[in-house]
Amino acid sequence: MSALMGLEARLRLARLFLRTDARRRQGDLAAFLTAAFAGGVDVVQIRQDGLDVVTGREVLETARRAAASAQAVVGVLGDPAWAGALQADLLHVGAAGGSSAEARAPLHASALLGRSTRRATDVGAALADDALDYFSVGPVHAAPGLELVRHAARVAPVFDVAAKPWFAVGGVTEASLVRVLDAGARRVCVETALTAADDPQEAAARLARPLAEAWRADPAAARYGFAAAASRGRPR
Repeated sequence: MSALMGLEARLRLARLFLRTDARRRQGDLAAFLTAAFAGGVDVVQIRQDGLDVVTGREVLETARRAAASAQAVVGVLGDPAWAGALQADLLHVGAAGGSSAEARAPLHASALLGRSTRRATDVGAALADDALDYFSVGPVHAAPGLELVRHAARVAPVFDVAAKPWFAVGGVTEASLVRVLDAGARRVCVETALTAADDPQEAAARLARPLAEAWRADPAAARYGFAAAASRGRPR
């Protein structure tokens, strides 16, 4: 389990979320994640089918070591019981992933739980779900795309500490980031923008810089940052 700043505080202050497989083909998970975190990644989610508990634990420990200096959050996409056995700090489930309360049950007490949303009704359900800590919004490259991002920005203002944090996802690249920011997102989740990059550190930095600038440009972000950093998590 991660230490230092609490997991919820780190999630609320996160801007750049990375989804990646375990890089088994490349054999470079530690180096890849070290570069990504150096470039500005705040959260990483490992999504790899077919990992048993022993192998999954080895993968997560590699990711945690890479994340330590950046105080980044390391999590998984997968079965809740598997995530619980790994003592994962974050679990993401799909829009149709069943009960959030049941998904949370195997996790450790301070673990973070997130869910995908693909429609306005999904966003509303995520906001009303006490078992969820955050949600993703997308895919931005397909319908309803940026309109769903605009909806999320209206109903869950990014710099309102009472609102759940959310990440725009699905086709976010350096080229599309400006449109995603214009739609109201201030946190994004990426995959191939970094996993396919020749230089993942520089690719992450090119995404992290506009996100940081968008936060600095909004006076509400500073107040939010102080409140978010003091967050100790919700009662479970």
